[in-house]
Amino acid sequence: MTSQATETKHWSFHTDLEKIGWLTINSPSGSVNTLSREAIMELETLVARFEDLASSDELVGVVLLSGKDSGFIAGADVSEFDAMSDFSVLPEALKRTHALFARIENLKVPVVAGIHGFCLGGGLELALACHYRIAVNDDKTRIGFPEVNLGIFPGFGGTGRSIRQAGPVDAMQIMLTGKMLRAGAARGLNLVDKLVRHRDMLRWEGRKAVLTKKKSTPAAMSKRLMAMGPLRPYVANKMREQAAKKARKEHYPAPYALIDLFEKHGDDWKAMIRGEIDAFVPLMGSPTATNLRRVFFLSEGLKKQGQKGAKFARVHVIGSGVMGGDIAAWCAYRGMSVTLQDLDMARIQPALDRAKKLFQKRYKKKREVDAAMLRLTPDPQGTGVSRADVIIEAVVEKLEVKQSIFSGIEDKLKPGAILATNTSSIELERIAEALKEPGRLIGLHFFNPVAQLPLVEVIRSTFNSDDAIGKGASFALAIGKSPVVVKSAPGFLVNRVLMPYMLGVVERVERGESKELLDAAAVAFGMPMGPVELMDTVGLDVGKSVATELGHAVPDGSKFARLIAEGKLGRKTGEGFYKWEKGKAVKGEAPEHPDLAGLGRELVKPLVDMTEVVLSEGVVASPELADIGVIMGTGFAPFLGGPLKARADGRA
Repeated sequence: MTSQATETKHWSFHTDLEKIGWLTINSPSGSVNTLSREAIMELETLVARFEDLASSDELVGVVLLSGKDSGFIAGADVSEFDAMSDFSVLPEALKRTHALFARIENLKVPVVAGIHGFCLGGGLELALACHYRIAVNDDKTRIGFPEVNLGIFPGFGGTGRSIRQAGPVDAMQIMLTGKMLRAGAARGLNLVDKLVRHRDMLRWEGRKAVLTKKKSTPAAMSKRLMAMGPLRPYVANKMREQAAKKARKEHYPAPYALIDLFEKHGDDWKAMIRGEIDAFVPLMGSPTATNLRRVFFLSEGLKKQGQKGAKFARVHVIGSGVMGGDIAAWCAYRGMSVTLQDLDMARIQPALDRAKKLFQKRYKKKREVDAAMLRLTPDPQGTGVSRADVIIEAVVEKLEVKQSIFSGIEDKLKPGAILATNTSSIELERIAEALKEPGRLIGLHFFNPVAQLPLVEVIRSTFNSDDAIGKGASFALAIGKSPVVVKSAPGFLVNRVLMPYMLGVVERVERGESKELLDAAAVAFGMPMGPVELMDTVGLDVGKSVATELGHAVPDGSKFARLIAEGKLGRKTGEGFYKWEKGKAVKGEAPEHPDLAGLGRELVKPLVDMTEVVLSEGVVASPELADIGVIMGTGFAPFLGGPLKARADGRA
């Protein structure tokens, strides 16, 4: 007979005949579990009960499981972070959680965490406070510390406990990068103690672990040596060098604060935990963390678009160039059957070769690569059009070519299929003129490189219905992209705001200014890549085409025009404004400048100005959508919250 069950808002608990306690978390709202303040307070009460039961020999151990299909615990409740950033509230709340996790760790009976799906942030910190961890070894399990993406680092004792388990170098790498690990990798790093094949095995293995009093062992001495004596400052400096390659301290202070904490206390995991609060508190209320939270919520908001129940199995892509081929490969990677059409196999083959490289990079097993390649079928005759749920045109940016393609396939489409163009600048109304049903054509504008950039502009013409746009947003979500709905207008959102910025810098290069200096200034401001390097990456021919479409002249005698005439189109040809070797621009030394970030702000001003214009014209529905669209489409500094937020804050 089991003991009387305890039910709270977030937790349920009961003991069985073997005196094993079964603790289940099931957050009442949302599809994932989070550690809200309320959930933590309820857990305090439950842990007090565990202590009482253990002291009276009525409890031999506790197994912690999740009641949600999505996973274990996705972290702390981010919706509470703004309120928690108050200096009068946060330190005490952190101390309380630290004390609670220490009580769990100090229980006289074993506590076992059974992990499936997401085990992130505060969820991993709670799991690390347990004595033993079992994880499901499947494609859905993800374990890690993503806090750095929100401008902070683990604050519930995870810094010290991860170092205890994985060793200083591996643990710091996980925290500094925010990388999510599969279960097998987490086991290899000693963050997980045992792997099981299925979720339904967690209860059985959890029971065995309790009855045999399993306890995780810390990292081996060979790993801990890297945090001892004179090695620790050396390791810390190497970490700073690596961090500097990815983020500037003034933009993203969290990695550097974590490294400082490690340099002070990395040889003592308990001291690391004690020092965590003082280092964590200033970060939580910083402008960087505040803006990154804003970006997080805006990004999450994009995921709520689209239509419930919308399903897409077959995609047909017309045009196997860089964009078309990569769109097709991405759709196949996301599990869809894809037919890729072009004039002949000679044109399609390079796209298939690139697709295989993508699959080999993304998949661990050869059979997964082979399966993805089978999903991607060359289709020179276009036979896949009539079976496709989504047809995407991605040919050259010429109006008459696009019109000819769509008028030629309109009668072959199956009912309800999405008809889309990947045009980067041409108004949809002009393309749709030749169609019998112009309202059927929407824009799905992807960005290069397709596999890396998350944004898809879902372009709405005056002909489109809400249903057509909803389907487009649903498809973008189905392939793991973030849709931003924009009105059909020259350049839409991203290219419209990018062109004045990029062309303005190109004009300065034409006048003799150092391209290396201008690129360095943009990066100092917070852009991920300088505008000259970006133009080379996009392709000078593409840049000219978009510029012309938007009414920006490219003078015939300019260096820009000469490079295009000579076939020096940037990265794809090995030379543009820069020479390119092994996929990287070869740059000279940038001249000294007294205010590099100030120069960057000057360069970025046309982008910010144009974002305001685009918003005023109704191309996007809100400042929030404009900000998240420009961040995702251009890489505009996330720590500034977007161009409009940055200007409102006086930072752009």
